[in-house]
Amino acid sequence: MTKEKNNRIVSGMRPTGKLHLGHYHGVLDNWLKLQKDHDCYFFVADWHALTTEYEKPADMSENTIEMVIDWLSVGIDPDKSVIFLQSGVKEHAELYVLLSMITPIGWLERNPTYKEQLRELKTRDIHTYGFLGYPVLQTADIVIYRAGAVPVGQDQAPHVELSREIVRRFNHLYGQTFPEPQTLLTEAPKVLGTDGRKMSKSYDNSIYISDEPDVIEKKIRTMVTDTARQKKTDPGNPEVCPVYITFHKLYSNEETLNWVQNGCTKAEFGCIECKNSVIPKVLERLAPVREKRAELEKDRSLVMDIIKRDTDKARAVAVETMEVVREKLGLGN
Repeated sequence: MTKEKNNRIVSGMRPTGKLHLGHYHGVLDNWLKLQKDHDCYFFVADWHALTTEYEKPADMSENTIEMVIDWLSVGIDPDKSVIFLQSGVKEHAELYVLLSMITPIGWLERNPTYKEQLRELKTRDIHTYGFLGYPVLQTADIVIYRAGAVPVGQDQAPHVELSREIVRRFNHLYGQTFPEPQTLLTEAPKVLGTDGRKMSKSYDNSIYISDEPDVIEKKIRTMVTDTARQKKTDPGNPEVCPVYITFHKLYSNEETLNWVQNGCTKAEFGCIECKNSVIPKVLERLAPVREKRAELEKDRSLVMDIIKRDTDKARAVAVETMEVVREKLGLGN
């Protein structure tokens, strides 16, 4: 593998619309760091979205624009990274089909995420070929750019390992073609929503990157805290408080963290004072993001132009890869 290939990163997100702070701190903050010294390919995973949302695709286009606006607002730079649309590079689908020919069904059925989602998403019919086979499409997304590494959380590491198995099988059958993508583990901070559960659109507990300051302030003020602390005079435990776990740990300095720890455990102040101390820090951090977003909202055609331009860039790389793959399999170019 060349240095460029080893240095290449591929990562994608499903277009679900505007992003919340869980996305910001869990994914985008890491992308910002990676784009400084890696060859980054970030894509809108619209085909992946259809594996679970195939019944309601009407919002896909609008959700794509909203999501990419958020990417650009936080600092994902189209001059440093390639920002593209998965479905705009048809070669992904071609490689997906070819990889599916050599992927044992047992590998897919053992996928822990597959089993988990079947249990959790009981209100949706996801007993489909597309949902079972999405790790193969994910593999195609990665290896078509000959990526050296894929940034994932610990819970997603099995996905990359499955991609590595598929790559090893392909290389064994047809000769060395793809590098085995490495797992780039990223420690995502714990971001809790207003109700104390994991921040998620499905829970309706999210604080969005695009929320206005008064909306953010209201949401933080109404967040649950240490449920065992019923009165201001009750000693609290910051380590079980969503406001402390999420906002103070992400936005406050060491001095403020110590102030919260001491004051809460000794009941020297109430939860409102604790919340009031962190709200300005959250608003300050998001102010430039909100300002950038407002500029992009005025000219959505610019965002669409970036996606189109970079999709063409991505496709040029994918086309080269598929020429090699077809030759390996004896298929016509």
